[in-house]
Amino acid sequence: MAYASVCFPMNVPVMTTCPSPSWSLASRRRRFLPAVRCVSSVPKVADEADLFDLKQYMAEKARRVDAALDRALPLRPPERLFAAMRYSLLSPGKRVRPVLTLAACELVGGDESAAMPVACAAEMIHVMSLIHDDLPCIDNDDFRRGRPANHVAFGEGFAVLAGDALHCFAYEHAAAAARAPPERVLRAVAELGRATGAEGLLAGQIMDIECEGKEVGLEVLEGIHLHKTAKLMEAAAACGVIMGGGREEEVERLRRYGRVVGLLFQVVDDILDVTRTTEELGKTAGKDSACGKTTYPKLLGLEAAGRLAEELVGKAEEELQGFDRNRARPLRHLARYIASRNN
Repeated sequence: MAYASVCFPMNVPVMTTCPSPSWSLASRRRRFLPAVRCVSSVPKVADEADLFDLKQYMAEKARRVDAALDRALPLRPPERLFAAMRYSLLSPGKRVRPVLTLAACELVGGDESAAMPVACAAEMIHVMSLIHDDLPCIDNDDFRRGRPANHVAFGEGFAVLAGDALHCFAYEHAAAAARAPPERVLRAVAELGRATGAEGLLAGQIMDIECEGKEVGLEVLEGIHLHKTAKLMEAAAACGVIMGGGREEEVERLRRYGRVVGLLFQVVDDILDVTRTTEELGKTAGKDSACGKTTYPKLLGLEAAGRLAEELVGKAEEELQGFDRNRARPLRHLARYIASRNN
């Protein structure tokens, strides 16, 4: 059976304690329908006309993002703090959020250079969240992106401060974007702040902590990850359209796309957490189960979680209908990549 009616409200109520299983994020009850393929069978290409080398595209975009991040944050005094910031920021990663920003900018005819500072800011915020997430007081994970977590390499104090510094610098860097009109830059900075703060990523983190070790339902689980994972994806996509000069309707469509792929990312993360090794993932496998967290496979089973992931791919692709087919290819294939990735 497959997840049949996924509804993503724009403004989800924030809970400071673990909500009861009756708390609902969606306007309708979810049902499961048969005959939907497992996530592992999500096609990388839909037809010959849609052939696209996403691996090359991602590698080239990630290379340019990495170069921009390196330039933005050179090593300088206080050297140990900047070393800690660079250690996590420049660790090898998929760079999904900045690539999403750049692809969304190009989707509406914008130039990559206009969106690059905001794309880098999205990655800085994401890395901040990883540094803090790994701390002993939160998830207590010693392994991230294939090497020791920041607090293991530099100590807890430096890890906290490195995350804080990256968070602050993200907005400074985005605000200094010089290749777009000031009103676009201002709106993008506001988007990132809203996605990160007490009604965004941090709200999801609080909900996750409050619900640890407790039985939660599907509505609650979705609420956690619509905040913790999807909010920044939403902002990354919306910011790309904003910096590219897109229309308001296009901003909202890419916001919905980002929301869906953000939830998709988490569903697949949960699947990989129980099907891959620590070496394959580059982070500690089985951590969520060990911490007593509810995950999609735990709640739905692996097969149904895989079918949910595939349906989310379809919903992401629906938001791209009507855009120029060639410009939309990276985003179509990005959703498929997220569904079929192995780490």
